[in-house]
Amino acid sequence: MIAYVFSFGAGAANSDSRARDKAVVGGKGANLAEMASIGLPVPPGFTISSEECLRYLAQGDFSAGIAEAVAAAVAGIEQATGKRFGDPADPLLVSVRSGARVSMPGMMDTVLNLGLNDATVVGLAAGSGDERFAWDSYRRFIQMYGDVVLGVPHHLFEDALEIVKEDNDFHADLDLSTEHWQALVSEYKQIVKRETGADFPEDVQAQLWGAIAAVFASWQSERAKVYRRLNAIPADWGTAVTVQAMVFGNMGETSATGVAFTRDPATGERAYYGEFLINAQGEDVVAGIRTPQYLTRAARERANAKLASMEEAMPQVYAELAQVFDLLERHYRDMQDIEFTVERGRLFVLQTRSGKRTAKAALKMAVDMVAEGLIDEATAIRRVDPMALDQLLHPTLDPAAPRDVLAYGLPASPGAASGAIVLDADTAEKRAERGEAVILVRTETSPEDIHGMHAAKGIVTARGGMTSHAAVVARGMGRPCVSGCSAVSIDLAARTLRIGHRNLVEGDVITLDGSTGAIIAGAVPTVEPELVGDFAVLMGMADKYRRMKVRANAETPEDCRIARQFGAEGVGLCRTEHMFFQADRISAVRQMILAEDEGGRRAALAKLLPEQRADFRELFEIMAGLAVTIRLLDPPLHEFLPHSDAEFAELSATIGIGADTLRRRAEELHEFNPMLGHRGCRLGITYPEIYEMQARAIFEAACEVSTASGAAVVPEVMIPLVGTRRELQILRELVDRVAGEVFAEQGRRLDYLVGTMIELPRAALMAGEIAEEARFFSFGTNDLTQTTLGVSRDDAGRFLTPYVEQGIYPRDPFVSLDIEGVGQLIRLGAERGRATRGDLKLGICGEHGGDPASIDFCEGLGLDYVSASPYRVPIARLAAAQAALGK
Repeated sequence: MIAYVFSFGAGAANSDSRARDKAVVGGKGANLAEMASIGLPVPPGFTISSEECLRYLAQGDFSAGIAEAVAAAVAGIEQATGKRFGDPADPLLVSVRSGARVSMPGMMDTVLNLGLNDATVVGLAAGSGDERFAWDSYRRFIQMYGDVVLGVPHHLFEDALEIVKEDNDFHADLDLSTEHWQALVSEYKQIVKRETGADFPEDVQAQLWGAIAAVFASWQSERAKVYRRLNAIPADWGTAVTVQAMVFGNMGETSATGVAFTRDPATGERAYYGEFLINAQGEDVVAGIRTPQYLTRAARERANAKLASMEEAMPQVYAELAQVFDLLERHYRDMQDIEFTVERGRLFVLQTRSGKRTAKAALKMAVDMVAEGLIDEATAIRRVDPMALDQLLHPTLDPAAPRDVLAYGLPASPGAASGAIVLDADTAEKRAERGEAVILVRTETSPEDIHGMHAAKGIVTARGGMTSHAAVVARGMGRPCVSGCSAVSIDLAARTLRIGHRNLVEGDVITLDGSTGAIIAGAVPTVEPELVGDFAVLMGMADKYRRMKVRANAETPEDCRIARQFGAEGVGLCRTEHMFFQADRISAVRQMILAEDEGGRRAALAKLLPEQRADFRELFEIMAGLAVTIRLLDPPLHEFLPHSDAEFAELSATIGIGADTLRRRAEELHEFNPMLGHRGCRLGITYPEIYEMQARAIFEAACEVSTASGAAVVPEVMIPLVGTRRELQILRELVDRVAGEVFAEQGRRLDYLVGTMIELPRAALMAGEIAEEARFFSFGTNDLTQTTLGVSRDDAGRFLTPYVEQGIYPRDPFVSLDIEGVGQLIRLGAERGRATRGDLKLGICGEHGGDPASIDFCEGLGLDYVSASPYRVPIARLAAAQAALGK
C-alpha cells in the first residue's frame, strides 16, 4: 500500500523516498526528514501527505487507514520523547503546521501546544517546574486553536488579554502572573462557549484531528488563494500537515527562540542574519509584542542596540547554531531560512527552507555561490526568478524615504517616478518640453495618447487591467504605471481630481510605485538601477546557455538604445503607427486619411515619406547590422482622427478642407468593431499607396545606412493581420516591386525578408499555404489571444480575475500564454509553416515574449527568437537560458 503518513526524527528509520519528496510531504516535511537524516537536532514528528489534503478537501472526510497510521506515528513520537500524548503526569505536546511544496509564508495556519487540557496543564507545570509557563502555554493554545480550528475571532482573545493588562497597569505579557493566566484560561473558554455554543475540547485526540482538518482547510483560505494566484501556484498541489513534538523556548533564561538566515536576504551579503528572544515562543518573535535581539555581536553594534546578542548571551549555543547554519547551506547549496528553539540550553532546529530574498540579493548569492564553488553556473541561472529582475531594471523608491500613500491600483508596469499631475496627453507633452517631470493621469488611455504617455514619467488610469492599453504601452516604454485605480476620480472640465480621500488639482506632485501599485502624495526620492557587477555576470552566464535569440519591441531611438543596452539582438517588432502620432506629422496623417481620392492620399503620403525614411535610418544605425522587423501600418485609420470641434477646426485650417467635410469623412470611417475591421493588411489591399510609401522609406533608409557604414542591413518587412495566402501574395509583390525600384535608383541591392504576423486563427490553420509567400512568421500573441478567446484585452480586466480565481484560466491569458488554446495554434502554425519552408524564421512579438512561462513554451517549439519590450529583454534572456537548461 502507498503510505500517506511519514515519520521523521529519532527512531524513525524511514526508507520511503516519498518521505523526502516535496510534492508529497511539502517543503517543510521534506526538509525535516532530510535534516533528521544528517543528524541535526530535530524534534521527532510525522507528516501527512498533500495527497490526503486534496482527498479531504474533495470528500470532506479522511481516507480509510489514515487514523491507524497517525496513531502509530504518534506512538513513535512518544517512544522518542519518553512522553505520552494526553498523559496528565508528563504530557507530550505537539505542533500542527502546514507545508506546501513551495514556501507560502504566513498564508496557512498553525496550531502550537496541542495536547493541553485541564489535566495535562498540571502535569506540564510539574514537569517543567514552572507553573506560570504551563498556564501561559495553555492560554496560547486555546487562543490559537479557537481561532484556527473553531473559527472564534482572534481579536476577542486579544481584547480579553488587553483588559487584564489595563486593569493591572501591565505593559507586557511577561508582567502577568500564574493567577492572571489561569483567570484568562477560564475567560478564553467562556469566549469559545459563547461564540461556538460548545465547550472547548478536552479530548486530545479530538484536538489533534480538528487541527489537522483545519490546516488542510486553510489551503482554501482566501489569503492562500490570493497568494497562489499572485505566485502562479497550482491549486491542485495541496498542502501537507506536519505534526511535531513541541520544544519550548519560554522555560526560563536558558531558553530562547529565533529565526535566522544563513546570508542577508536583503543584500545577499555572506553574514548571518536574524533575531531571537530569550524566554519566548516562536510567535513572540514574529508578532512584534517584544523587541527581538540580534544574533551576532556585529549586527548589534551596527544597530547600536543595548540588548545582548545571542553570540554574547548564549555563546555555546550560538557556536552550535553557527555550525548548523554552515552545514545546512552546504547541504542544500542555497541560503537557508531557519527556525530554532533553545530549551534549557539544548538547541533544536524546527525548520529550514530556501529563504525568500530580494532580487538584488538573489543575484549576489547566485554569483557568489558560483565563485565559492557551492553551485555551478547552470544552477545559478535556474535559481534567479527572471521576473524578479524587473525590480532591478527600473528606478525604485528609496526604502528609507517616508511616504504618504493616497491609494493603490494595479501594479501594471514596474519602476517609480515623481512628477506634476497632468490630465491630458497634449498638456503632458507641452510641459515635458519645458523640462518638467509630469505624471499623466487619465480615466483610461487610447492610442492617441501615445505622445503624452511618452512625454510623461509615469501613468495612472482609473480603469483598465494589467493588460490594458496603458499597461502594455507603459511596459514597452519602461514607464511606471498604476492602472485600474478606482479611487481616482477626474473632473476634466475643472482640471481637478480626487485620489482616495485627497482633493488635488492639475500640477500637484505625486509619486508612483509601479511595482506595488501605490500612488503617493508629493515627491519621494528614487534609487537608480545598476546594470553592472552581479547583474552583468549573471546575464553573461545566461547568454552562454540559451539557444533562442532575444529581440526587442521598439520603434523610438530611445527604446532601441535601451534595448541594445539590455542586450537585445535586434528589433522583433517596430510598430510604425506609433511614429505617425508625433505632433509634427499627425496633420499629414489625418490629411491622408480624410482625402477624397488616391491623389489626395499620395500628396499627404509624400509629406510623410522623408519623416518615415529618417525614422528607419536611425533605427538601422542604432541596431548596427542586427535584424530589424518593421510592421507596416496596422491599426484602423479612425484611431488617428480628431475628436473635438477644436481639433477639426485646427486640421481644417491646416489642410484647407472644410471642418464639416472633414467631420463627415471621419464619420464614414467609424467602425463598430475596429479590432476586427478595416486594419492591418486590409489597409494595404484597399489603399496600397500607404504600404508603398512605407516600403520605399524602409529600403531607401537601408540603402543609405549600408552605403554610409558599410555594414550589412537586412530589413524584415512584416505584413500584419494576414488570413489568406492571396493577401500576403499581393502585398509581398507590392513590397518586392518597390524594393526593385529603390535598388535600381540607388544602383545597389540589399537582402531583405518579407513575412507576416500570425495573429488570426485562420492564419495559423493555413500556415502551410501562407508560408509559400513568407520568409518569416512572427506570432502576434496579443491579437492571437484576443481573436482565439473572443476576449478584448482592454475590457478583460473587468472579469478575468474571477476567471483565474475559479480556475477557468490558470493565469491571465494576456500575461502568460494560453498554452492549451492559443499555444496549440502557434504549434500548428509553426509545424505547418516549416513543413512548407524548412528555413522559415519563427518568433513571437506579443507581450508574452517577456513572460518566462511563455518563453519556455517557445523553446519547446524550437522558435528562433522571442521579442519583448526593451525593459523585459534581460528577463527574456534569463528565461530563455532557463528554458534551454530544462528548468
